[in-house]
Amino acid sequence: MQHQLPRLRDIETLFRPFVTRKLELPTRLVMAPMTRSFAPGGIPTPEMAAYYWRRAVHELGLIITEGVIINDPAASADSHCPHFFGGAALRAWKHICRAVHTTPCRIAPQLWHVGMARPVLGDIPFPQYGPIGPSGIDPVTLQRRGETMSRSRIASVIEAYATAAADARRLGFDAVEIHGAHGYLIDQFLWEATNHRSDEYGGDLVGRTRFAREVVQAVRKAVGSRFPIIFRISQWKVGHYDAKLAQDPRELAELLAPLCEAGVDLFHCSTRRFDRPEFAGSSLSFAGWVKKLTGRPTIAVGSVGLNREFSAEDLRTPAGAAPATLTRLTEMLSAGEFDLIAIGRALLADPAWATKVHRAAESAIIPFTKTSLSRLY
Repeated sequence: MQHQLPRLRDIETLFRPFVTRKLELPTRLVMAPMTRSFAPGGIPTPEMAAYYWRRAVHELGLIITEGVIINDPAASADSHCPHFFGGAALRAWKHICRAVHTTPCRIAPQLWHVGMARPVLGDIPFPQYGPIGPSGIDPVTLQRRGETMSRSRIASVIEAYATAAADARRLGFDAVEIHGAHGYLIDQFLWEATNHRSDEYGGDLVGRTRFAREVVQAVRKAVGSRFPIIFRISQWKVGHYDAKLAQDPRELAELLAPLCEAGVDLFHCSTRRFDRPEFAGSSLSFAGWVKKLTGRPTIAVGSVGLNREFSAEDLRTPAGAAPATLTRLTEMLSAGEFDLIAIGRALLADPAWATKVHRAAESAIIPFTKTSLSRLY
């Protein structure tokens, strides 16, 4: 199935610069963070530098890297996920950053701790350490199976986020993204199903934001006032696609306000379909609501460039549901509902996806298939 491209004059919306006081990007297109697990022992390879450069050179505004593991022994779920600590890993990331900067594209690492999503067995670094979380509850099964974090452990993990962010700035990155979505550690604190704490890190919705707020505060202190902080947030979780942190706009405002006060500059609003309305009675998307409630710029994401067959199969959309179109994307972006759009799997299949869209070269776009996940190209 071929992609349906908007008119040439409309597609230019995607290629306008994005400029704020802290961040300037040449286009509105963002490479979404996608775990690839091609870093043996956590050390990025030269092939990874080439992988990111191949996409940067094709008119992207910003690359958000795959999730990078902060310096906590229970942070990773896979020995091949790249670390963001230690001399060898940081030198490799500096090389990747420099490669991307040979183009106009900017780059930000996504700082990641998987929390209770860490397996007990398998190919994991530091296997003597078990999973940790706010209440030791598995985010998929919702059963207790791991360590409830003490206040001292919470403090050490927060410091690990801050150290990673400071390293990102020192290495020359243009921003950092804090992964607060999809049922991983920060999201486990935010979600009442995985946070049963009765201390200051639990309780009501605002109480459950405390850990995220303190992470952002520590990162802000580490990077200074002018370095951009992006926060990735989602309602859905891996294994719980209908979950919601906020049931309505009022609750969403309560959730977002502490994060804004702590220093978030831009929200990356993860959904499975960027164009779906978030709450009943309104056509606004999740990214649209977050922008409206906070006044912060937002990145939308979800199914851009995927065809009907793959969307229905992989994203569990209703049978026969049409994919989100690029025409709809340009309409929403032009209307100011959000500011940037992140592209995921379409960019895995075709590094030149953005350039081909810009040139209206519809027939030349390489479609995503599941085999696209099996190689680093």
